[in-house]
Amino acid sequence: MNLFRLSQLSGFFRPRLLDALQGYNRARLTTDVTAGVTVGIVALPLAIAFAIASGAKPEAGIFTAIIAGFLISALGGSRVQIGGPTGAFIVIVYGIIAQYGYANLLICTIMAGFMLLAMGAFRLGTLIKYFPRPLIIGFTNGIAVLIAISEIKDFFGLQTDALPAEFFHKIAVLWHALPSIDLPTLTLAGISALLIWFYPPAWAKRFPSPIVALALGTAAVALFNLPVETIGTRFGGIPQGLPEFTLPEFSIGELRHLIMPAFTIALLGAIESLLSAAVADGMIEERHDPNQELMAQGIANITTPFFGGLPATGAIARTATNVRSGASSPVSGIVHALTLLLIILIAAPLAQYIPLASLAAILLIVSINMGEWEVFTRIKTYPRQDAIVLLTTFVFTVIFDLTVAVEIGLLLAGIFFINNMTELSHVRLADGSAADANTNQAQRPVPAGALVYRLYGALFFGVVDKLENVLHQQHTEPEVLILNMSEVISMDASALHVLEDLHKKLARRGKHLVLCGPHTQPYFLMHQAGFFERLGAANLNANLDDALTRAEDLLQRS
Repeated sequence: MNLFRLSQLSGFFRPRLLDALQGYNRARLTTDVTAGVTVGIVALPLAIAFAIASGAKPEAGIFTAIIAGFLISALGGSRVQIGGPTGAFIVIVYGIIAQYGYANLLICTIMAGFMLLAMGAFRLGTLIKYFPRPLIIGFTNGIAVLIAISEIKDFFGLQTDALPAEFFHKIAVLWHALPSIDLPTLTLAGISALLIWFYPPAWAKRFPSPIVALALGTAAVALFNLPVETIGTRFGGIPQGLPEFTLPEFSIGELRHLIMPAFTIALLGAIESLLSAAVADGMIEERHDPNQELMAQGIANITTPFFGGLPATGAIARTATNVRSGASSPVSGIVHALTLLLIILIAAPLAQYIPLASLAAILLIVSINMGEWEVFTRIKTYPRQDAIVLLTTFVFTVIFDLTVAVEIGLLLAGIFFINNMTELSHVRLADGSAADANTNQAQRPVPAGALVYRLYGALFFGVVDKLENVLHQQHTEPEVLILNMSEVISMDASALHVLEDLHKKLARRGKHLVLCGPHTQPYFLMHQAGFFERLGAANLNANLDDALTRAEDLLQRS
């Protein structure tokens, strides 16, 4: 019995690590360790930069990369996914901290973790792929713009307090602070950005550009005592040691206000992680388990807040770096987390010299690379509805927030989808003769007193009015109404309700409804609802020829 339960659990919760370790050898371990160390080094400046840009302390980003990175690799559904803090969360986290405080951010992250865990447990991972591509591009580009704007302060060394979360207020504060541009800060940031942008690709595998820019910037500050703001001057450095386990403070009354921010974190985390895993699939020619990945993301986001960490998800750039470095299993992701842990245990005191200008330059390049800017040059070639969804989501992400943008984008996409399906679905009166759509039988005339309507597409709530008007298209009501459903691919309860009303209306007048050729989904829907019993078995026919024969029989009786 225990073995049976264990087998059920392994099928429900099976990390890809278990499969990847089958046939594991020393050669694969060597490449995984090399890839893990490389990604760990790349992740260090990004983790620090993401935390600072989010309004948190730099160590929060590092602790997130260590803990979430380890858990996502060890428990996830992808062989090469790298998890941790990402740029996509910057705007959301900054807004939550500004409105609710850091303690409530931790509660939001835990709540989001349980939502992600539930998504995976209820096998909803495959549904994420149905999010419209224009919506994803819209909010991704909007987030990239907001990240770039948030880095203006540290890039130019502007003398101002913490930036407000609201877009127009943020722009106003930055505009009024422009006269306070600090030349040494701008120079260092500009040199760092140019170095990263024009860095030779051939060197990137051995010496990643963000690390080089950060190392040179830190060395310049330490050696020449440059008058620029650093991690040491703003935060007092980074603690040297493991994070402590603490219980986040919260009040029951605040929880209801945190549901929507938590849902935003969960939704974005699900989308980002599965997009990243899908990109990795294309690079290694393998398919990830989306539900297992969501459960791992959920466990990671439930755990990290107890160590002061930030929301985490799959990181596309670091995952791609992992693959290009030769990773073959989740071991590389585990090594990446251990590498970051080793760095913080050994080199944490050096972090006080890291200039915020170099970190701002790194994030500025991240935001540029994050967006798909070419879509704006090709927007005129997009279908009008896709262009509206993309631009609306982009504008609402920048001006309002991601939650509103996704809600409006999904609403528009849903309305456009219903409109498209409505245009493809219609009811058409057959002409003087009708052919069986499912067989190659010869044409035969429709008997006098009968009408044949052919139904096309999907019969759902958006097209029920076309069914309701079926009898109003003729001046006389037929004795027998035949609905040819051979080209109906699906139907819903609204369409079934209209068929029920149509049958009752005809029956009250002593007239008849005959159906023919329903496909599997409409057939089972009508069967399960008991409609066939009320209609009469003889009035359901496999093809149009049989339906015409049935109509002739009914007309003779009348």
